[in-house]
Amino acid sequence: MPQALLNSTLTSLPLLARGKVRDNYAVGSDRILMVASDRLSAFDVIMGEPIPGKGALLTEMALFWFAHLQGIVPNHLTGDDPTSVVTAAEREQVRGRSMLVKRLKPLPVEAVVRGYLAGSGWTEYQASQSVCGVKLPAGLKNASRLPEPIFTPATKAEMGDHDENISFERMQGIIGPELAGKVRTTAIQLYTTAAEIALKKGIIIADTKFEFGLDADGTLTLMDEVLTPDSSRFWPIEGYEAAFREGRNPPSYDKQFVRDWLEQARVNGQPWNKKAPAPSLPPDVVAKTADKYREALQRLTG
Repeated sequence: MPQALLNSTLTSLPLLARGKVRDNYAVGSDRILMVASDRLSAFDVIMGEPIPGKGALLTEMALFWFAHLQGIVPNHLTGDDPTSVVTAAEREQVRGRSMLVKRLKPLPVEAVVRGYLAGSGWTEYQASQSVCGVKLPAGLKNASRLPEPIFTPATKAEMGDHDENISFERMQGIIGPELAGKVRTTAIQLYTTAAEIALKKGIIIADTKFEFGLDADGTLTLMDEVLTPDSSRFWPIEGYEAAFREGRNPPSYDKQFVRDWLEQARVNGQPWNKKAPAPSLPPDVVAKTADKYREALQRLTG
């Protein structure tokens, strides 16, 4: 198993921010070095145990999708070698788990697209027969395929807080109607294209979130990670139908495995309250999660 990286410790570049998974360093005024650590967050809380190899797997998968989707919208990649901007001693922290990207003005909303009803969408549907203001047909079940993909934006939460699902109208109020419309159209096109590619490999992309920014010319640009198990629900096609009929969550390549374990975890005899600190993940949960990420990448790119 590869050596895990919980936090990068580069000193040759200024640290801009340490997110849930990625550590961002400034490279001059126009580029950012994004280092994908092996941290895992669930319910917006960072786990104390890293998942060995996870950052490299996420980076390889994101690069796969950027290559397959580049005809739809520009992305943040510069094409430059990430190891070229750090010292020789720091290259092993960077190699295989980093992207050297353009510095953009991030939009303050997340572009979520759902092709299936799951997670918070399923919870909201049960209460209102809608998700983020999008009305849906009656009679849908957990993991139902939707008649067509829907766009359900969310606001970006501060570290430790939960992202908040919002309506498209509220999104228009935040970034303006024209840009909101362009983000919605682009996100649905990205999801639809990716879902078709993944399905041919035996993977259902139930939902995903995209992040966008604007470059110096105001061009909408796809940024951050894209279509990884951290930002998407990936279901292997085998096992989906049986799970759907029984009304349970389908087997998953994403963090659902950890979420399910955390849902039944006990802290001082009580269910975990989904606030930091998280319960310690047992070694078998860490190992199985690493296996899930690895299998998803191999299946997608093999």
